[in-house]
Amino acid sequence: MCQFLIKLFKKKEHIKDTDYMKKYLIVGLGNIGEKYQNTRHNIGFKVLDYFANKENLVFETQKLGDITTYKLKGRTFIFLKPNTYMNLSGKAVQYWLIKEKIPLENVLVITDDLNLPFGSIRLKTKGSDGGHNGLKDIQDKLNTTKYNRFRFGISDTFSKGRQVDYVLGEWTEDENEKLTERLNKSVELIKSFVLAGINNTMNTFNGK
Repeated sequence: MCQFLIKLFKKKEHIKDTDYMKKYLIVGLGNIGEKYQNTRHNIGFKVLDYFANKENLVFETQKLGDITTYKLKGRTFIFLKPNTYMNLSGKAVQYWLIKEKIPLENVLVITDDLNLPFGSIRLKTKGSDGGHNGLKDIQDKLNTTKYNRFRFGISDTFSKGRQVDYVLGEWTEDENEKLTERLNKSVELIKSFVLAGINNTMNTFNGK
C-alpha cells in the first residue's frame, strides 16, 4: 500500500530518483511517558535518544510522534519515536512514510526481542511479529512483513507468568553498565544501514 502511494507521489511531483532514495526513516519503538523511559520495551526510543545526544539533535513533537533529522554524506535520516503507544505504532510509521515519500526499503524499525540474549543484535529484512504488538501493528498498517527491523536482545530471564513485568521492567544495574557499548554499536549499525545498505550491514553486525 505504501509503495503504491509513494509511486503516485513520485509521478505527481516529479521527484528525482536520487532524492527519493536518499531519505531514510529510522523508527524506534517504545511507550511514551516517564515511567516507561528506562524499561526494556523502550529500547527503540533509547537507541534514538542516544544517537540524538551524540549528534546534538533535538526531537520535536509533530503528528503521531517525536521527530528529528540528521544528515550524513548526502543522506537524510528521519528519526521517529511514535507517540501512539506501542500497539498503534503502525499508524505513525505509515503516516511518515507517505508524508516524506520514503520507499519501504529505506525503513528501519528498532525493537526489543525476548528471544535474543541481552545486547545481541539481529538485523532482518522480513519476518513475523513474534508476538510483539508494535511490529504487529506495523505489519497490519503496511500490509506486509517485508520491512527492515533491528532487533535488540533483552533476553528472557523471567519466571513463568512474569513476561509483562519483565518487559516493562527497568534494566538491572549490570545491564545498565553494559548498555553504553551496545548503544554505540547500535549507532554504528544505523549509519551502516543508510550508507552501506542492508545486506552489508547484516553481514557486519548480526550476532555482534
